[in-house]
Amino acid sequence: MTADGEPVELTERIAQAVAGVPGVAFLRPGLAGLLRSSVAARATGRRVNPEESRAKSAVRVGQGSAPGTLAIEVSVVLRRGHRAVDVTREIRAAVRRTVPAEAENRPPARVTITVTGLV
Repeated sequence: MTADGEPVELTERIAQAVAGVPGVAFLRPGLAGLLRSSVAARATGRRVNPEESRAKSAVRVGQGSAPGTLAIEVSVVLRRGHRAVDVTREIRAAVRRTVPAEAENRPPARVTITVTGLV
C-alpha cells in the first residue's frame, strides 16, 4: 500500500486496463500526483519513469463511503473521433473487470472517470 492507503498492485492493474481501452490517449494525473512523483524522485535520488508515475497517479483507489466498498477515480485524455460517453463506459467496464470480487454480496466499486482533454 502507498502512504495514503492505496493498494499499489490494484492501481497498476487498473491503469493498464484503462490505457488499453480504445479511444484513451493517455492517463492524466492531477497536480497532486505530479508533485508526489517529483518529491519521491528527489527523496530517493533515483530517476522516476514519468510514464509509470503518470499512470499510477492518474488512478486513485480508496475506501468508499459504505463499509467494504471501493471508490476508484480515473483521469484520462481521450482521442478525437471517439464519443466520450462510449469511451467512459468502456473504461468503467474495464475497471470493474479488473477489480476482484472478493465476495458475491460485495457492492460494486464506485468508479468516477474524469476526462481532462482531447487530443
